[in-house]
Amino acid sequence: MEENKLIPFTDAPDTAVITCCHVTDDGAPVLYVSHDEDDGMWQFLCGGEHSEDEARIVSLRYIYELDHSVGLLKDMPCGSYAERESPAEEWIVNG
Repeated sequence: MEENKLIPFTDAPDTAVITCCHVTDDGAPVLYVSHDEDDGMWQFLCGGEHSEDEARIVSLRYIYELDHSVGLLKDMPCGSYAERESPAEEWIVNG
């Protein structure tokens, strides 16, 4: 349980989340986050269009360590998504 204090989410730090190769391999910022309604899965994406082969599965802790601002979305309910134009902008939550 102590490990959960490393991230602000109620999900465990090792929870699998979806991201894209642009974020993991190219250093693109996370500009789109969704919390899927059907399965509760988190997605942290660069905001562009993607093909399946660009998907990556990483831990929630990995994403949080890349960008602490995603912690502001910790209470975003399933079925919602958030966007921003750049890392300097505020998150806009929809849904």
